[in-house]
Amino acid sequence: MTIAPEQITGLILAGGRGSRMGHVDKGLQTFRGAPMVLHAIMRLSPQVGPLMINANQNIGPYEGFGLPVWPDQLGGFEGPLAGLQTGLLHCETDYLVTSPCDSPFLPQDLVARLAAELEAQDAELAVAVTEEDGRRQAHPVFCLMKTSVLPSLTAFLQAGERKIDKWYRGLRFVEVHFPDDAAFRNINTLEELRRFEPV
Repeated sequence: MTIAPEQITGLILAGGRGSRMGHVDKGLQTFRGAPMVLHAIMRLSPQVGPLMINANQNIGPYEGFGLPVWPDQLGGFEGPLAGLQTGLLHCETDYLVTSPCDSPFLPQDLVARLAAELEAQDAELAVAVTEEDGRRQAHPVFCLMKTSVLPSLTAFLQAGERKIDKWYRGLRFVEVHFPDDAAFRNINTLEELRRFEPV
């Protein structure tokens, strides 16, 4: 890996409404004895330099994890791209990597693999991809980007666009294959929270 971890800021996306989980704050739900966001913090923090959280509610509890917490610049729960824009606005390193708060199994080599391909392909953004049963699946909220993509993202949002894959397809991007589809599993419902609880 030629990009040093300290040149990469980690952003945990916790800005959603949690509508599929009964409008509770997903990141603060207990999973295997700890809030879900803490699992994401523990997995991502060894892979990056600075780390921050994007949240639009329960700011105080999120600040309790000892990290900067930034709400969306755009009001109204506008989705992951709004969180990503906020992360880029507050990022003081050359690169930003994102992960959602409801993915407690994220790969421990996520950043190294994304960074290696970003560098090798001279890309602006690298996104994780898996394949299961012959079906290719992109995981666009697991991505590493150069902070120089901020003007492109801001223009995209100002045009009323919100789809993350539509945005990054306008950049020089690279898809990075990961072998373990389960590592990108996100927990969206209370039923899933219970199903994956046993270790």
